[in-house]
Amino acid sequence: MKILQINNFHYRRGGSEAVYFNTAALLKQKGHKVFFFSKKDDNSLPYEFSAYFPQAINYRKITFLSKLQSVSTFLYNKEAYKNINAYIRRIKPDIAHVHLFMGGLTLSALKALKENNIPVVHSVHDYRLICPAYLFLDGKNNICERCKTGNYLNCIIHRCSENFLTQSAILALDAYARKYLKKPIDYINEFLFVSNFAKQKHIYFDSSFSSKSSVIYNFMPGISEIDCSKKNDGYLLFLGRLSREKGIVTLLESLAGTNHKLKVAGTGPLFDMLKSMATNNIELLGYKSGDELKHIIRQARFIVVPSEWYENNPMSVIEALAYGKPVIGSAIGGIPEIVVDGKTGFLFEPHDKEALKEKIDLAMAMDENKYMAMSENAKAFAHENFSPEAHYKNLIELYDKLVNKTKH
Repeated sequence: MKILQINNFHYRRGGSEAVYFNTAALLKQKGHKVFFFSKKDDNSLPYEFSAYFPQAINYRKITFLSKLQSVSTFLYNKEAYKNINAYIRRIKPDIAHVHLFMGGLTLSALKALKENNIPVVHSVHDYRLICPAYLFLDGKNNICERCKTGNYLNCIIHRCSENFLTQSAILALDAYARKYLKKPIDYINEFLFVSNFAKQKHIYFDSSFSSKSSVIYNFMPGISEIDCSKKNDGYLLFLGRLSREKGIVTLLESLAGTNHKLKVAGTGPLFDMLKSMATNNIELLGYKSGDELKHIIRQARFIVVPSEWYENNPMSVIEALAYGKPVIGSAIGGIPEIVVDGKTGFLFEPHDKEALKEKIDLAMAMDENKYMAMSENAKAFAHENFSPEAHYKNLIELYDKLVNKTKH
């Protein structure tokens, strides 16, 4: 099968890009022909057909006037439409698997796919289809569902895009365009969610999602080859972006006055503030990857995921469980689906630093036999739910169904 993988970014920028590249690698391994379509910028990885990629615009780095001049491209990318049409004629894909597209490649790419009778699967990595600022957070980082009424002015009033007025206004305009002019649901054959929570949240906002939605969890490449050390150095570990919605501030506050060791692997806008908060038992490691990150995970005792937004199917949890590391996680979004309280880790209410402290104290006081049992449960759960083989089986069945339906 010839499969076209589509994403706004052609480099490992975050979790969505990890899924984009990991899915492509898995499909190639299974003998399929995989093609890419993305935007072209300075970070893009080399690719033989990158001449077809439309030029990217970095909206965060251009002036206010330039942003206004570029709004039409943000809403509908004519270059993407032209280029993907030419690309389709050359490679003749059987199916397209779309990841991030809004605000970059835009619906123009999906329109071209539909006009060429190519079925489209869309992996829904965030909540942009139903929340203009895609995180369900307002400018003060509080959970926000005000736009359920369809009044996207709320996004502007509450500055939901990182508390920036201009960005929030552009995202609200994009949401109105998708509501009244071109609806993604008209161009997508199947929405692929990575948590039941995300699927149900979309259906709650728009019941039309119910007829074309599936759930397939993310997978962990090389899960069967992971060396799960039975020994550890007894520390807690936080993995990920250092931003407020990730709950990292709540985590540091919960450890105040304790002797529990915490290592923080990641970077982000709160790095400098966290440095000023960190006590002797807290170590900020900065960005880590590859073998160094694997070693840090392997030597941890528990992974802490204190998120304060509707996490979908976080790779930090999947990675932790795959290494046999129990997780202390917020009971929010898709996290409770993959952290079984008391079996593969512990759950606590988000924002509640006292509840988090209690769970950390409980976890770190576990005797070795109970800890090893929880570690084995975590590893078994990961192998059952996040293996490449299980993911591929479900994904290729979905591809086959859509391709056959399109042919007939």
